[in-house]
Amino acid sequence: MGGPSVWPALLSLLLAVATSFFCSAIPIDDARKQLLMREKTMQLGGQLVLTKEEELANERLMALKRAEMKQAMETQKFPPSMHFFQAKNLIEKSEVFNILKKMPKGAALHVHDISISSMDWLVKNVTYRPHCHFCLTRSGILMFKFAYPTPPTPAECSEWILLEKYRKKLYNVTEFDNSLLSNFTLMTKNPEVTYANQDIIWSKFETIFFTISGLVNYAPVFRDYIFRGLEEFYQDNVFYLELRAMLFPVYELNGMIHNQEWSVRTYREVACMFAKEHPGFIGLKIIYSDHRFKNVSFIMKSIQTAMTLRTGFPRTVAGFDLVGREDTGYSLYYYKEALRIPALQVLNCLTFFMLERQIGRVLP
Repeated sequence: MGGPSVWPALLSLLLAVATSFFCSAIPIDDARKQLLMREKTMQLGGQLVLTKEEELANERLMALKRAEMKQAMETQKFPPSMHFFQAKNLIEKSEVFNILKKMPKGAALHVHDISISSMDWLVKNVTYRPHCHFCLTRSGILMFKFAYPTPPTPAECSEWILLEKYRKKLYNVTEFDNSLLSNFTLMTKNPEVTYANQDIIWSKFETIFFTISGLVNYAPVFRDYIFRGLEEFYQDNVFYLELRAMLFPVYELNGMIHNQEWSVRTYREVACMFAKEHPGFIGLKIIYSDHRFKNVSFIMKSIQTAMTLRTGFPRTVAGFDLVGREDTGYSLYYYKEALRIPALQVLNCLTFFMLERQIGRVLP
């Protein structure tokens, strides 16, 4: 390209474009507005015509948004430009945010079972229940367990301490509860310093799940935790949930352990009960999950478990997923043999069915 014979054609094209532009009856500003309007109609909802009431609501919302933008310019505190931990309080005070909270959301399709309820509720409600014990591991990580009488001291931990008894000796219970809350969340005043890299934040993230599991997986709390989580989502106008759930053992006060089928059945029962009390709630489904740092043989067993649970609870169990840190865990390709099990099983069933039909035709 670019030979001498090309230039006359290129110049003719440029001349034609320039002539049509300068000779157009539409001023350049109007032409630009028309172009922007055409682009706007291509956006999601761009061709939607609002009613008068909807126009008024939109004007009100946009006025609030402009006011918050103006305030941000004056105070130099613009939440979208800040770390979420530092912006969270500003967002929660926002009138725009509080309007958005009231708007329908439909569904939450990627949430994890052990993080669906507020940590405030775990501290102020669950840790105040009778027979709740705690201890510290040698690395300083909190562990919790409900038991009566006091459970034997685990090898990796200091002695179990009854929380109710411990709180009675404290001068400042609020300060202690706040320290529990800091162990249950990632929130910190200086996130850039506290979490200097992904390794640190992932370590804290996984520690939180380890810490609260002893609370959440206590059978009476387990039921209340599910109900509370559905309630909090319902308050935000979320009417359907899909939970990634590893279905860790749920225990009773006497130490009895429930199996995975019991846990799935409990999810189903609580969701049905919740739906009866909350109009419009659709339900929840479980996506059975396992960690992506396990070897193939473990994941094969997990997929078989997922298939068994799916067969037993077809309306509650939706499928299987791998969870955990993706960039340091095994890839999906590593698990290809395990992930192909459901498809191969279906293929084998179809093959067997076809053979049965063929044999049926041949035999007298």
